[in-house]
Amino acid sequence: MIAGLTPSDWDIQLLDENFEKFQYTEADLVGITALTSASYRAYEIASLYRKNNIPVVLGGIHISMMPDEAEGYANSIVIGEAESVWNTLLNDFDKGTLKKRYYGELSSLTDRIFPRRDLFHSNYTYANIQTTRGCPLSCDFCSVHNFNGSKYRERPVKDVLDEMETIENERLFIIDDNLIGYTKKSTDRAIDLFKGMISRGIKKDWYCQASLNIADNEEVLEYAAKSGCRMILIGIESEKVDQLHETNKKINLRIGVNHYEEAFQRIHKHGISVLGALVFGLDSDSIEDIKNRTRFAIDSGIDAMQATIVTPLPGTALFKRLESENRLLYTNFPRDWERYHFHEVSHQPIKMTSDELSAAMDECWRTLWDEKTVYRKMLKTLKQTKNAKAATWAFTSNTERHNLAFGREKPALDIEKMLGNIKLSNYE
Repeated sequence: MIAGLTPSDWDIQLLDENFEKFQYTEADLVGITALTSASYRAYEIASLYRKNNIPVVLGGIHISMMPDEAEGYANSIVIGEAESVWNTLLNDFDKGTLKKRYYGELSSLTDRIFPRRDLFHSNYTYANIQTTRGCPLSCDFCSVHNFNGSKYRERPVKDVLDEMETIENERLFIIDDNLIGYTKKSTDRAIDLFKGMISRGIKKDWYCQASLNIADNEEVLEYAAKSGCRMILIGIESEKVDQLHETNKKINLRIGVNHYEEAFQRIHKHGISVLGALVFGLDSDSIEDIKNRTRFAIDSGIDAMQATIVTPLPGTALFKRLESENRLLYTNFPRDWERYHFHEVSHQPIKMTSDELSAAMDECWRTLWDEKTVYRKMLKTLKQTKNAKAATWAFTSNTERHNLAFGREKPALDIEKMLGNIKLSNYE
């Protein structure tokens, strides 16, 4: 997005450590965006360039939540969304008057530039696209509403479809925090988007993030499936009411934990799989609760399982509360931000020690992504969705987590082998 905003007389190179080891590259200006867990690495790279008198600009959600910290590692920082200030920053750079801070506005999403996807490494599995920003909810562990605002801002459907037609990748992730929203207007917009994909002949297999209320509307699910939706990531968080209160997960409370399975079944009926996100290590969690939630993930209609330790990120109500209670385990910032990545215990739980929580999560992950469990989930998803693509997407998600959980202890799961062992002629 930043590259797309940059005037054409700039030469732009994207360095991506997901694929290639960092090598120092000469530049006139360096811009770095980082999530919290990667912020220390961002500061390391920034310091290297500044040592060589090359100006560095830092931005993104972590920098926006921790501006005083970030300012010590950059010539300039951008707080908030960059679109409204990036060209001003570049003009100031040209004039030699770069400011220490720039504050982005929550501006309209109409007539937005397209990102420079030609700069991406070719090995990314999915292309990404964003159709809305902001979230009216204020979940305890989330900072989206602080960064992107507490109201939905929507891109015109035509603009989204125009951008989709430029994407060569056949797999697409719609990165909106909640594609469906909570009002009839936002629901109608989602349907218009899906119908537009169909009418334009945009043939993409895609997945998205949405709240559980996406299962309330059959028309949404019908047209989502027809336009290529294979999987929906839904924040389940917990199967217990008191823990939904703790996380301020209002939409799940409204629907009710007793109706989870009905929602999953309605989604499956349209040939779409469910990637269920669950959190562990809440204040009300006991070791028995962790075991029960693990079993719930396996036995429920969730097809792909995401299980993370609740992590206090800066800018969240959770971080402020745990910091005020002196319950953060690692506070040697910025170095310790590396430990805030959702798979390490970074706070002191209430009902167990941090070591007990860590051991319980190791057992949870090994149970969830055991080879037999992952294969059974695949077959169950095939049966419930009658859609081989939906089952394959869920299986791939589970295998990725299996391979991370077991590392070199076990051979990686092979999706081709799995598909070769089952008869798919009755499925799409």
